[in-house]
Amino acid sequence: MIFLELFFGFLKVGCFAFGGAYGAIPLIREAVLSYGWLDDEMLTCMIAVSESTPGPIMVNLATYVGSSQAGLPGSIIATLAVVLPSFIIILLITALLKTVLKNEYVQAVLRGLKPCMIGIILATGVCMILRNGIVIQSGTLLIRPLILTAVLGAIYFGSEKVMNGGISPILLICISAVAGLAAYGL
Repeated sequence: MIFLELFFGFLKVGCFAFGGAYGAIPLIREAVLSYGWLDDEMLTCMIAVSESTPGPIMVNLATYVGSSQAGLPGSIIATLAVVLPSFIIILLITALLKTVLKNEYVQAVLRGLKPCMIGIILATGVCMILRNGIVIQSGTLLIRPLILTAVLGAIYFGSEKVMNGGISPILLICISAVAGLAAYGL
């Protein structure tokens, strides 16, 4: 039974996750919490671990949840379920790519989805911040995370003005890690 739950739970995530891994986090959260595989705090920790390990976040989370619920077979089933829709869609798209992407209606839909995905990702980030006490803890506003966010935002947006194309995401992640260690590790 757990194998079917893992398969259909992550198949749903794979089918309806559009816009990348950050857009899929609300779907993963819904599936994981509704089946009771992880609690909200453990899921947040696993999202952080999945972001810092190589590979797509959805695949890393599916593999971890499957492994924690049903061992190696569970991790294989959950991982296959989350990547199966994308694999099939990519196969279909490559066959139809030349004609479909030139269609003005398809272009309009893709342009319209971008702001939606930005909103979903922003809402997920705000929700995680508020639920996990990152900025507000016991009714007290924490200054350190706000300052770190402002500094990293200034680096990101300032680099777009100074450098052509902005700062590399990898470099920004490294700067974030060093800033986090300086602010919390020392």
